[in-house]
Amino acid sequence: MNARLKITVAMILYGTIPLFVRAIPLASAQVALFRALIALACLSAYKGIKKRPLPLKGLGRELPLLCLSGAAMGFNWIFLFEAYRYTTVSVATLSYYFAPVIVMAACPLLFHERMTKKQVVCFVAATAGLVLVINPAGLTEGGDPVRGVLFGLAAAALYATVILLNKKITRASGLDRTLLQFAAAAAVLLPYVLSTGGVDLTGMTPTGWLCLVILGAAHSGIAYALYFSALRDLPGQEAAILSYVDPLVAVLASLILLREPTTPLQLIGGALILAFTLANEL
Repeated sequence: MNARLKITVAMILYGTIPLFVRAIPLASAQVALFRALIALACLSAYKGIKKRPLPLKGLGRELPLLCLSGAAMGFNWIFLFEAYRYTTVSVATLSYYFAPVIVMAACPLLFHERMTKKQVVCFVAATAGLVLVINPAGLTEGGDPVRGVLFGLAAAALYATVILLNKKITRASGLDRTLLQFAAAAAVLLPYVLSTGGVDLTGMTPTGWLCLVILGAAHSGIAYALYFSALRDLPGQEAAILSYVDPLVAVLASLILLREPTTPLQLIGGALILAFTLANEL
């Protein structure tokens, strides 16, 4: 499988995550915990097959950053899964894809990187798109669209935190970094789940179990393995372009498969977010 196909398959898997999350009758924190545990097992097996030991000794001061980014990733999943429960998949996904814009705004403050005129234009346009996405007009069929968008933005902020922390992590390879982040996510999510009601599996169905296993193995373990193995052979710009297959698939799944209501203004807002974020990456 060539690098382009690997990333495309990974992005398609990411884009279909909400379809499986919706079918799992568990609280978002429990889904996130099981996702981390199953993905951790898959990546550990993958590294075992490839006979690649985890270089913990060589990480030094970066290990705490990896643990912190893993914790942020775990809670990022919780907020994203909650967003899927309160609003449509398309609105939750488009809100979540505001993360690169948050990174763009934070880098000048944290890393003293100057924003160019083009970046300022992209930031303003993407923010205008977010305002259009947040508008809940026309979404009256149950749920709580505003709360869903807020959960999506919280997930975006946490994902932006992961990205910013990873800018400081240079010693670990992509796969090692992800494995350690999954381990940290599981380590943080386990006490959180136990302290907020524990694990309740009484409502789980065979379909729910199947979707949970697929979510952890395919959408996390396999997708991450494909993604990071492809990054070594693909230019960064091309990887950035292909990453937009993810929200495209999610929005199409929302409109075609789930038949969820979405207003034209929200679609325009989503297009602004994706277009100007992509323009900034290029």
